[in-house]
Amino acid sequence: MSRILKSQLVRYSRRAHERGLTAAFGGNLSVRSGNLVFIKATGAVMDEMTAGQVAVIDMNGRQISGVRPSSEYRLHLEVYGEREDVKAIAHLHPPYSIAVSGLVKGELPILTPEAELYLGRIPVAPFRPAGTRELADVVAEAIKNSDAAIMERHGIVTVGRSLREAFYKAELVEESAKLWYLTRKE
Repeated sequence: MSRILKSQLVRYSRRAHERGLTAAFGGNLSVRSGNLVFIKATGAVMDEMTAGQVAVIDMNGRQISGVRPSSEYRLHLEVYGEREDVKAIAHLHPPYSIAVSGLVKGELPILTPEAELYLGRIPVAPFRPAGTRELADVVAEAIKNSDAAIMERHGIVTVGRSLREAFYKAELVEESAKLWYLTRKE
């Protein structure tokens, strides 16, 4: 099972980079299996990910594997703790989502039926420093009643019952941000 989960994390991490949803060291994906969370290791680069760069932690944040988890592990654990239905999380840094995060307060307006159907709403969480408990708290609150959130000046978080679902919701958030940005009235 762990080999399959690590393989999925590698595949979708590389795909996120290929599709311009993150760059360099930015972003991280995770999958929950029981009391364990498989997450990108700290310092790993998305387009060069290997199975050896997948960290394993428990739901208390205790490191199980030989590699350290991403500094955003608190965010992932807080969301999993808030939402029992969530089995995977995509935290990415797509450019349009970051650009609109400083322009939109409250929620990003949704322009397409597909985004409305699969996302419902896209709240914008206020800025908090990366890797902090404060960021984890505001994101968990934003995700409580939504499957997606934009983090001001930081990126996005999407959730799903599978990594595939969380990933494609991330693409929908970025498409929504791009469409809103391109059609906004200044």
